[in-house]
Amino acid sequence: MRTSLTLRLAVMASAATLLTTAATAQEITLDPVLLAKSKREVQTDTATSETIVTEEEVEDRQAGTIAELVDSVPGVTLVNGSSPQGSGINIRGFGANGTYGNDQKVLIQVDGANVGSEELYRIGTQLYTDPALYKEVKVIRGMAGTFEYGSGAIGGMVQLETKDASDFTGGETGFKLRQTLQFGSNGGQFASSSILAWQPTEDLELLGNYTYRSQEAQKDGNGDNVSDDGYELPSWAVKARYRFGQDRAHALTLSMAETTSEEKDVPYNSFAASTDSFGNVDRSVFSETRTLRYTYDAPGNDLIHVSVEHSRAEQQIDSSYVSGSSIYEASPFIWPSLQPLVNADQHYVTAKTTVKNQSLFSTGVLRHDLRFGYEHIQKDRLDASSAPGGKDLRDAFFAVDDIQWGGLTLTPAIRYEKQAIRSDYGDYANEALMGGLSARYAFQNGMSVFGSAAYSENLPILDDLTNADYMERSEKAHTFELGAAYDRTGLFAEGDSAAVKLTHYRTELWDVTSYSGVTNIALQGYELEGSYSTETGFYTDVNSTWSFGRDTTNGADNDWQYTLANQLSVTLGKRWNEELDLSWEVVANAEREYADTVTEASVVHNLRATYRPQAGVLDGFEVRLGLENAGDLDYTPYLATRSAPGRNLKLTLTKTF
Repeated sequence: MRTSLTLRLAVMASAATLLTTAATAQEITLDPVLLAKSKREVQTDTATSETIVTEEEVEDRQAGTIAELVDSVPGVTLVNGSSPQGSGINIRGFGANGTYGNDQKVLIQVDGANVGSEELYRIGTQLYTDPALYKEVKVIRGMAGTFEYGSGAIGGMVQLETKDASDFTGGETGFKLRQTLQFGSNGGQFASSSILAWQPTEDLELLGNYTYRSQEAQKDGNGDNVSDDGYELPSWAVKARYRFGQDRAHALTLSMAETTSEEKDVPYNSFAASTDSFGNVDRSVFSETRTLRYTYDAPGNDLIHVSVEHSRAEQQIDSSYVSGSSIYEASPFIWPSLQPLVNADQHYVTAKTTVKNQSLFSTGVLRHDLRFGYEHIQKDRLDASSAPGGKDLRDAFFAVDDIQWGGLTLTPAIRYEKQAIRSDYGDYANEALMGGLSARYAFQNGMSVFGSAAYSENLPILDDLTNADYMERSEKAHTFELGAAYDRTGLFAEGDSAAVKLTHYRTELWDVTSYSGVTNIALQGYELEGSYSTETGFYTDVNSTWSFGRDTTNGADNDWQYTLANQLSVTLGKRWNEELDLSWEVVANAEREYADTVTEASVVHNLRATYRPQAGVLDGFEVRLGLENAGDLDYTPYLATRSAPGRNLKLTLTKTF
């Protein structure tokens, strides 16, 4: 919650206590107070460019893929986000693209485990995990704010946090069962999610989830197939947490999630809308993440807040060529090199151990929030066609300190990372020192200004093992940000709430190895987030991105192909207490031209309604209705390799027992 709202709640609580104490001769009834609340809270209290998608918004959006959870965040665009195949997340012009899955410049973490960052030729990011498993998604744009979690996050990072049993039990002993059914008209979408939460004691909580999601080929606004294939995704997850010791200072948390997929006779090139020259394959996918975390908050000692975390992320993608599906099968020149690609088995495991401590202390007038630690990462990848295998071993030390003095907050951050690569193609060693400084000053009137400077390196990756020069050269980048924010309650009327944050950034990248023929890139842009809400329940959200990118290789000044299209998103809504929420979202994308190819401007309308009865026999029942692309517009988003889905009516029914 923001400071002004927290203070207001404290005053309200104190007033209620006084009224209760004074009410000795008569009963006093207070009318319920509806707090001003928008769809998404703007993070005005930090210099970091971050957006948090809460569990309420996750459920409200009725997303079918992880990518669809973050498509409304400024600075973020999706590559084919409506299905897991050939999809990915692009932040500030980096991350997913239409050839490889990921350029290693956007970190994606699930409960701390690194996932979805492999360069797999024509297969895509493959974020095969289900949105129903998560209660919060945090998106950090740019490098500032990422050094605590990894290196090379030039575009930014996405952090996903799975649900806990106590989210359903409210911390009380007993069982809770939550069943969700979801239907979509476009592509015959269906999903069933079952969650069992059990808290046998206050110290132990257990959660199990099983989700089955399926979708047939979707239609675009013109009535044509978006792609030839659909998907079936069964997923399961378990999570347990146990707190023990004096003041329950110790805690152990174990989380596991697994998703599998079987696709028959589908295009090997998962970015394509239909079968192309690569032909078709039978593809099976196995994706699993595991995290074990220990935390210790020393009673009465703010200097010791220790966490030890070990995570393991595994993905296996096996492809078997469907005979006769490629036009090159009879070619004695092309087929010998293409056949190993379409019959490849991709397998990689990333294990990570992080030891971190948080210390809260003061030095004179300065207050510190210091996080420091050590991290060991080991990535093992099977050797396959177009994906050289080997081991990537990394050791890192990091420190981040939020230093506060009155209204001023300074945050220096540093990360040192050392790398050793072992493979049949050769052994390599690299190291890098990176970091940054951010500053924020908050005035008494709700206004704040902020800025940051950061430098990072993207160390060599296993995909480049066949190029000795690339294996000894890291990609380097710096980013500068400057912005202002405003946050206030009671701006136009009693009890209203307004927040806005505007950020300008400049990023330069050199020694580039990720893109053919490109060594230098320069980008800049503006990101706007705003919200306004009233006590009567009306609210509006505004998100916008303007970006400009240049390929400056060898002194050139050409368009950078992955620059995002300029976008404006506006949501208007009305809440009736906690029972009913209606909203209308308008997403406008500007025209974007690259290499004589024009992506036309588009305006898409999405309607959403959530109904949650608060009493009677329907208490605990939730109904969500959404109409996406209400105008059935036929369009292709910039960076996407196929058309967007046309009109899609979604219905979600949820009951908590």
